[in-house]
Amino acid sequence: QVHLVESGGGSVQAGGSLRLSCVASASTNCMAWFRQAPGKEREGVAAIYRGRTSTYYTDSVQGRFTISQDNAKNTVYLQMNNLRPEDTAMYYCAADITRGSWYMSQYYNYWGQGTQVTVSS
Repeated sequence: QVHLVESGGGSVQAGGSLRLSCVASASTNCMAWFRQAPGKEREGVAAIYRGRTSTYYTDSVQGRFTISQDNAKNTVYLQMNNLRPEDTAMYYCAADITRGSWYMSQYYNYWGQGTQVTVSS
């Protein structure tokens, strides 16, 4: 069992920045960020695989968000810049993907409780 604890959410104005952190209790093969806005489906935001340099993003955050990891601390970060009101959502950390592509939420074994991000115009 791997426990995930997110932090760093909050309220900002459009154009502002936030950095989310997710600490895992053990190392996993992949860590990702998902988000879910009220009335919408959960969507993959970004992912990073342990031991790889490649990172993955959904189109709407490409160039604004950066995912990174500190393997020694089993921690993944999501730096979010130039935030938009449409980025408002609950952000969840996910870890340990069993198969499929990074944005497929059904294949992650572990999830955090979520951290709220609210962007006002």
